[in-house]
Amino acid sequence: MRDRWSSRTIFILAAVGSAVGLGNVWRFPYLTYKFGGGAFLIPFLIALMVLGTPLLILEFALGQKLQKGAIHAFQHVHHRLGGIGFLAITASFIVVVYYAAILAWALVYFVKSFTFNLPWVGDAEGYFFGNVLQLTDSISQIGGVNWWLFLALGVVWLAIYYCVRKGVDSIGKSLKILVPLPLVLLGVLLIRGLTLEGSLTGIYYYIRPDFNALLSTDLWLAAASHVFFTLSIGFGIMIAYASYNDKKQDITENSYITSISDAAISLFAGFVVFAIVGYMAHSTASTVADVATAGPGLAFVVFPQALSMMPLPWLFSILFFLTLLTLGLDSAFSMVEGIIVVLGDFFKATHKKLAMIVCGSAFVLGIIFTTRAGLYFLDIVDHFLSHFGLVLVGLFECIAIGWIYGPEKLRTYINSVSDWHLGAWWDYVIKYFMPAVLIILLVVQMYHEFTVPYEGYPIWALEVGWLVVIIPLVIAIGMALHGSKTSVKCCKK
Repeated sequence: MRDRWSSRTIFILAAVGSAVGLGNVWRFPYLTYKFGGGAFLIPFLIALMVLGTPLLILEFALGQKLQKGAIHAFQHVHHRLGGIGFLAITASFIVVVYYAAILAWALVYFVKSFTFNLPWVGDAEGYFFGNVLQLTDSISQIGGVNWWLFLALGVVWLAIYYCVRKGVDSIGKSLKILVPLPLVLLGVLLIRGLTLEGSLTGIYYYIRPDFNALLSTDLWLAAASHVFFTLSIGFGIMIAYASYNDKKQDITENSYITSISDAAISLFAGFVVFAIVGYMAHSTASTVADVATAGPGLAFVVFPQALSMMPLPWLFSILFFLTLLTLGLDSAFSMVEGIIVVLGDFFKATHKKLAMIVCGSAFVLGIIFTTRAGLYFLDIVDHFLSHFGLVLVGLFECIAIGWIYGPEKLRTYINSVSDWHLGAWWDYVIKYFMPAVLIILLVVQMYHEFTVPYEGYPIWALEVGWLVVIIPLVIAIGMALHGSKTSVKCCKK
């Protein structure tokens, strides 16, 4: 018998916990600042409602209706489409392998924060790249394993395993801590940030509207791209999580609650980030533009440096890196759970054994990211997977439901269990609008790849990135060519 969430609240916590991750802290605030401040919220919210939420509804409905993981769910749609699910869980597995490495960085900083004299004071950039990562000069210089990061990675994977080892039972217990805690910590950091000189200047730069930016195609593409990734769409996670629901649970309402919660937390995190960024700019006689950045540079250089200049720096460093860890862990174990659900559909093994296999395999593969060239490999894999792999999964999902299964058929089921009924607009979004947007994203990104090689990496390194996308795609095509109706019969039992 399939496991069940103990309550609808736990399922929503699981979905929100998966959606809300490190990107809410280090990507969304920067995009808002970069693309017109408050004006960015207009395309972001439009994209959230007409792109992100409709596809989230699709994944929730597919998992809940069919009570299967990603591969078997798409095999049920058509016996040759299991490869779509394979692409999704492969993407999920690859992402969690390097995502755990980032959590290992956060763990190192968290442990190092328990001292009155923070080790990165005066040179946060040098400490991150030189001491923590021990980064080599180029990707061609592997430099051997950084044993402190290796140890931290092991601890992270033990924590992930602990969260998923008993399935929905242990996940539910973990979620009761890992979802509310970072919100409380962000609240504490915001209150502290607002008391600092320059914080309001930072917040002003974060939200000031520049409506001229709305004329930029880059802004609209950035909003669409971010919405797609922030909701954990294309990983097979939401299909897996929804498969633990009762078939009669409200799908539409759950989807909107998840989407709006993720957007609200992103916006809230932006106030925290730019309050601290504003303080740092003021303290160093710099501008917000000089200080603001995105990605690891924000979390592991700018923030540590800013925190080190505050009263009680060790305390607020502990709080910040604990926030990163708790935000990241529930996203990480949601990816692992999505994989376990698929494996459980194929093999009669205990959940604990499957969790051990997945976590152990991911830890071994993640060792490459603990080498002294690990950041370079992480950057390449993340770039190609996020810009091509996940977009392809979303496109194939829309084609599968929009053109093969029939969106009206799935919408009929959704409306039969939901208080908020979807109109025919949803069919058109899934069948026409969303595939068009995703194809545009792919074409634009492909153009950039072949006109300006990413970050000047050597050809062989870029080929590694392409292989991360192409190999799973070839396997998925092979599954389509050799698909049989037998697999569907197995799914329908």
